[in-house]
Amino acid sequence: MTDRDPTPEEILAFWFPDGPDPEPDAHIGFWEWRMRGGAHAEVVARFAGATERAAAGEFDHWAGTPRGRLALIILLDQFSRSVWQDTPRAFAQDPKALALCLEGLDNGHFDALENPWQKVTFKLPLVHCECPGHLANLDRNLELAARIAEEAPERLGPIYRNMARRQAPAVRAVIAAFGRHPHRNAILGRNSSPEEAEYLARGAFPHQSDMRKLVRDDP
Repeated sequence: MTDRDPTPEEILAFWFPDGPDPEPDAHIGFWEWRMRGGAHAEVVARFAGATERAAAGEFDHWAGTPRGRLALIILLDQFSRSVWQDTPRAFAQDPKALALCLEGLDNGHFDALENPWQKVTFKLPLVHCECPGHLANLDRNLELAARIAEEAPERLGPIYRNMARRQAPAVRAVIAAFGRHPHRNAILGRNSSPEEAEYLARGAFPHQSDMRKLVRDDP
């Protein structure tokens, strides 16, 4: 943990290290690094205190700008999963992150973001937060993913088409089938149904898919 609170720009610089014009191969690498927990140790070392304070509401004022709101969503939706890894608290901030996301979709903050990787991260609470309206949120996620894929730079198009055409529908299918994220069951002390146990045994989780293979197979 650092001696001072990070700024929103420091959060964004850490989470998006590939710069404003990334090469496709490096860009895939950074997405896989983020999705597969490669940043866990550094997040805990640098941002554990900030994540605690964000969860306590001390950075709520960041939501006044698009980039500040994105940084706050990253703390609550992403860094929480590292700081409180394998505990129920890892997911306890999801409702607050979702509220920030939904408000930002309505007030123009999402549209004001500069590039597709920022927008993908901004909308992740729609996917992550288990709630009564989860399927409706996932339908909205499908629409946003398609928009993002259309807006992406041509050379990054296969990456974002993969997210829109494969990952986003795959996650929706999981929630449609089970009403929740089964891979959280053990952490949250939930019993798995036989169908969930079969799904978990396969281990083919959408958020851990091989992006390089899927991009190579892009039509």
